[in-house]
Amino acid sequence: MSPRKGESRGRMVLSAAALLREYGASATSIDRVLAHSGAPRGSVYHHFPGGRTQLIDEAVALAGDFIAGLIDTAMQADDPVEAVDAFFALWRDRLVESGFRAGCPIVAVAVETNDDAPQLARS
Repeated sequence: MSPRKGESRGRMVLSAAALLREYGASATSIDRVLAHSGAPRGSVYHHFPGGRTQLIDEAVALAGDFIAGLIDTAMQADDPVEAVDAFFALWRDRLVESGFRAGCPIVAVAVETNDDAPQLARS
């Protein structure tokens, strides 16, 4: 069974975030996102009329929302030290699982020079 057409947009944003974590913004091309997500080529400009820049911007926003949720959850803990330890343990586990190849997609975009889309560093 093939995925529904409406799912391609979400898959593309998730794939872009995953690729940003591992390769950075410069190497996160539309072709790479399509291959990773399995989305049809025609869906790129249908879902992202702003092209690659819009896709990366939305992937960074998604990652930011995810991290904000983790921080909000951690702030609910009774012990702030335990909350910070849990947050860092999550990142340590993600780094180890990826063989230290995948980090934070937000940092990957923020530290990279992107002459085609300088606004990404300000996102």
